[in-house]
Amino acid sequence: MTVPSIAGVQLGGSADLPLLLCGPSLGTSATALWSTTADLLSAEFHVVAWDLPGHGYNNAASEGGFTLGELADGVLAFIEGVLTERGEPAGSFVYAGDSVGGAVGQQLMLDHPERIRAAVLACSVPRFADAAMWHERAEKVRTSGTPVMVEGSARRWFGPGFLDRQPDLAAALLHSLQETDRFGYAAVCDALADFDIRSELHRITTPMTAIAGAYDEAAPVAGVAALAHGVADGRLVVLDRVGHQAPVEASEEMARAIRHAAGIPVSPKTLAGRMDAGMAVRRDVLGAAHVDRANAAATDLTRDFQSFITDYGWGGIWTRPGLARRDRSIAVLTALVARGHHEELAMHLRAARTNGLTVDEIKEVLLQSAIYCGVPDANTAFRIAQEVLEQTD
Repeated sequence: MTVPSIAGVQLGGSADLPLLLCGPSLGTSATALWSTTADLLSAEFHVVAWDLPGHGYNNAASEGGFTLGELADGVLAFIEGVLTERGEPAGSFVYAGDSVGGAVGQQLMLDHPERIRAAVLACSVPRFADAAMWHERAEKVRTSGTPVMVEGSARRWFGPGFLDRQPDLAAALLHSLQETDRFGYAAVCDALADFDIRSELHRITTPMTAIAGAYDEAAPVAGVAALAHGVADGRLVVLDRVGHQAPVEASEEMARAIRHAAGIPVSPKTLAGRMDAGMAVRRDVLGAAHVDRANAAATDLTRDFQSFITDYGWGGIWTRPGLARRDRSIAVLTALVARGHHEELAMHLRAARTNGLTVDEIKEVLLQSAIYCGVPDANTAFRIAQEVLEQTD
């Protein structure tokens, strides 16, 4: 096995800005995966992305295979060239990676901790599935080519509704999978088969944000949480209605997380932008029908109050990057139980299910509330929850 050759592409920004290096998911090109996020960051970062062997712009031969550590060494050699061109040899950079791109980030932080200032790793875990599955997939693709993976990936890669909402972005990713060299894809599978750094996570001291997609099957939330909580300085963010390709499914959230990780202040939204964002989140969480009814029922007396809720509550708070929507639902449910706001509680129980909370998780929230808010309040909350959840499940 040898260190593979890595090729990359500049996706945005100028060389006088801080350097951001982006890593891809298996079967994708860096351009298809990261361009939408890079566009949002081009005023703050010099965004450079790298491609896996046989993927995107990287035509390197891969028949000999490589380990994840050797892949990380190849990525470091590539970025050394970029840093030298910037006049910063042996300099440091911000790193963002999805899936195997995130695994490379983990390996780089283990082997070269001084090089990465901060990292945002999406849909990535310290151990992906079992070795037998990866070797089986590698053999399948070597024999039949990457097109055999397209149909299954279309089901697994994306959260609910993404294919319908963004067909062009999804098609670009799936096209990059179909065009990927079968030997390059298989070599990455074999490298992932042997990747397991669970026992070494404690050695990673670089500040890290680990981002999970609530609908990600390949890197489930529990695995991403283990990554975030296993390192010395980790933070977990769970993105609602996102699968395995967060940089393209949730580009605005990814951009905000990268800015936050790099210590760049997030610009406040304009009033119009905040209202638009608030309305979008409110409709997504509470349901379009509910919001449309509330707006239709507004009068001269209540219309300003509806705008106030949309602006400050949904646009100002629910859109902040510090907590995932499911976490905000937990906080809201607890507050509503404590204050006895039963009509609002019923509405937000339905919203909690939309935001990804399971019935068992809601039960735990109400049990916790019983201790700190009082048994009578929790008793009423359980009654309301029983009625609401029977209607929604």
